[in-house]
Amino acid sequence: MIEAYKAEFQNYLKSKTVVKEPKNLYEPIGYILSLGGKKLRPILALLSADAFGIDYRKALDVALAIEVFHNFTLIHDDIMDDAPLRRGKVTVHEKWDINTGILSGDAMLILAYQYLESYDAPVFKKLTQLFSKTGVEVCEGQQLDIDFETRTDVSLEEYMYMIKLKTSVLVGSALQMGAIIAEVSDEQSSKIYDFGLNLGIAFQLQDDYLDAFGDPEIFGKQVGGDIIENKKTYLYLLTLDTLKGKEKEKFEELFSKQSADAQVKIYTAKQMFTSTGAVDKIKILIEDYTTKSFEILESIDIPTAKKDMLKNFGKNLMKREV
Repeated sequence: MIEAYKAEFQNYLKSKTVVKEPKNLYEPIGYILSLGGKKLRPILALLSADAFGIDYRKALDVALAIEVFHNFTLIHDDIMDDAPLRRGKVTVHEKWDINTGILSGDAMLILAYQYLESYDAPVFKKLTQLFSKTGVEVCEGQQLDIDFETRTDVSLEEYMYMIKLKTSVLVGSALQMGAIIAEVSDEQSSKIYDFGLNLGIAFQLQDDYLDAFGDPEIFGKQVGGDIIENKKTYLYLLTLDTLKGKEKEKFEELFSKQSADAQVKIYTAKQMFTSTGAVDKIKILIEDYTTKSFEILESIDIPTAKKDMLKNFGKNLMKREV
């Protein structure tokens, strides 16, 4: 069924991605949407609608809005990070220019709201209220992430709050929007959101872990990228929180500059992640958030077969092993 959802969504996305005049506005939109990706969020919207007993095709416009919004944030993130590549391809602002990236991204945000106009007024109101709340939270998370780059006093609690806003709220919202279309109770709608929120946090923490210790063939990214870029990930903060004295100074110095030998830097950082117990701690935290998400799922009033489908999706999501 997951593959069926994905195929259906891909076809719908393709049918809605029309390049029209002015081409320099719409071609970048078609380009970023064609670069692949897991389509995690739109699939979750379809899964949620199906789980609550309606035809999942009724959630296609919600799925489209979520995917277009997500890719809008990627275009702007890439500009802010001056990133040359996205999913192995040239980023929009590099392929065109920064002004085009900003404007095409702005258009995508507006288009995302337009896709929600296909729903009746009461449902539309709930969808847009959630969508607006989520959009602001994602921006808040991005700003915190930027702020952390120049701070030396970021706490573990602050980091967890940042990844909740930047990553997890959109996962929770995708599921809740499927529930809103099905017009379930506010209680059930909130529970499916919380399921996604906790699963999203587990997913992001695992992303931090796999950046250092993953198999690049499975993970799909350069291993050690966060270390090379001196990012203050949860692994970094756990390690820093444990170290004292000269060892702490050595660790901070390692992450304060660019290294001439990236592989030596990655190896040294990984050794310190492991020796301080940070690796064991993050694995436990990933398991805790995954378990919490599944406990919430059990309390949701949907058929057992649908719970199993959502649980299996979550398990497969977390199976990006070392």
